[in-house]
Amino acid sequence: MRVLVLGASGATGKLVVDQLIKKQINTRILIRNSAVLSSHINQSPLVEIIKGNINELDDFEMNNLINDCTIIISCLGHNVTLKGMFGNPRYLVFDAIKRICETVKNNANKKVKLILMGTTGYTNPLSGETNSMGEKIIFSVLKLLLPPHRDNVKAADHLITEIGKKNEIIEWAIVRPDSLVNHEEESPYEVYDSPVRSPIFNAGKTSRINVSHFITELVTVEETWIDWQCKTPVVYNKSLKDSDT
Repeated sequence: MRVLVLGASGATGKLVVDQLIKKQINTRILIRNSAVLSSHINQSPLVEIIKGNINELDDFEMNNLINDCTIIISCLGHNVTLKGMFGNPRYLVFDAIKRICETVKNNANKKVKLILMGTTGYTNPLSGETNSMGEKIIFSVLKLLLPPHRDNVKAADHLITEIGKKNEIIEWAIVRPDSLVNHEEESPYEVYDSPVRSPIFNAGKTSRINVSHFITELVTVEETWIDWQCKTPVVYNKSLKDSDT
């Protein structure tokens, strides 16, 4: 098994890579030239590091990137800066997911599992999820004014509507944490088919290390993958009263 991780230098992506190393899984990561990695990742013999921007790779480079990888994890996201939020590429996540799917389908010699880290800000209509009027208004404003939110929605929509549940080559899951917090250690967490609280008016907490643990469970535990493939699981820290402390 070889796993490709995109966004591996990000706050959650690096934790996913750490988890894969602990599981002794061969991992390939694509990072920007300016990205900084921990020595644990940088020096691991299990990790193959490729430098570059995914939106700048040509077809040959894309083929080489996904070659031999049966699982692809995207923890891509926009930097929380003016340039990161409103500059190019506006559709970093969507363009990457679409390009990966096209590359996999054009080299249809093996089945690939694709795991996308999303957000509870995405509403899955195919699961019967609905929003209150207040949520609809706020999500509409966010989609209009906040490019990263629009990007995340388009990426999830692509997997749900374009790839769908019956694709013979690509299986997928979209992991949706609620408000992300930084905790040093894993803690009990719960996974639901749909949000059990309002992501706008009553958001819960999800620690990044718990997200990375669940993503790694999808990679390593076949029963977990079978339970959640072609679904959009929502991850919360177990106590709904959990705080940042």
